[in-house]
Amino acid sequence: MNLDNLTAIHLRDPKHMLERIAELPDECEKAWKAVQKLNLPDRYRQARRIIIVGMGGSAIGGALLSTLVADECPVPIFVNRDYTVPAWVDGDTLVIASSYSGNTEETLTAFEAALARGAMPLGLTTGGKLGLRIQELDAPVHYFSYKAAPRAALGHSLIPLLGFLCKLGFIADKSAQVEEAVTVMRSWQVEIKETVPMAYNRAKQLATRLHGRLPVVYGAGYLSEVARRWKGQFNENSKNWSFFEQLPELNHNAVVGYEHPADLRKQMVVVMLRSSLDHPRNQIRFQVTQEIL
Repeated sequence: MNLDNLTAIHLRDPKHMLERIAELPDECEKAWKAVQKLNLPDRYRQARRIIIVGMGGSAIGGALLSTLVADECPVPIFVNRDYTVPAWVDGDTLVIASSYSGNTEETLTAFEAALARGAMPLGLTTGGKLGLRIQELDAPVHYFSYKAAPRAALGHSLIPLLGFLCKLGFIADKSAQVEEAVTVMRSWQVEIKETVPMAYNRAKQLATRLHGRLPVVYGAGYLSEVARRWKGQFNENSKNWSFFEQLPELNHNAVVGYEHPADLRKQMVVVMLRSSLDHPRNQIRFQVTQEIL
């Protein structure tokens, strides 16, 4: 397929995901402004741990948050993708139920399990059963409205969570950082928008290399959960098999499996998500891993 043929591209984009990508900076900006209006009980500031219950596109915001604030947030953040919750959930735990539709089976079940243990409830949703349940509890909830597939609502699954932590005093105000992120994302549109020709468009170039192959995404530190996000997007948007691995753990097992089955080598592409913020040892590990591959 000619990726400079815009008509062909749009025919293969029935869910209008390109428009959703272009909207992401604006939606992050809207989400940050909206969450500032939410009032949270003072007792929530006393939480000793946070559990975010969610699945898929609603859970990834929590996963990204956990790595983003790991160096600053004094309380542990656990992302729960299951029907049950750990035994340590109790009255000192803040449980955040994140569900785009408000009807996610696993999320609702885990939320009730956390409530049964006395956890402090907080909701993030467009409505549904979760919205009704939060109303019954007379608990705080942040509603958002964005008509798109849940996987495209990243701005509304991540940014409000960041706002919650700021409001509760677990982390410093992030208004300046959110503004910077929005500015950077807008600038990227100049580089990777579908109207930018293949010769200058790194997104199209990467897509061409990945076409017909099995992508395996590597990340470390801040980008470890970003690798998970890439994997999920390949699955959901491209309907393509994909996997992700995290450094330095993959150096203790995955690398020794590179040799077999040999036939897979031509069918796979490893995408390394690297950053100047990576731990110095992981920067070396990325280089060595690339040499091994």
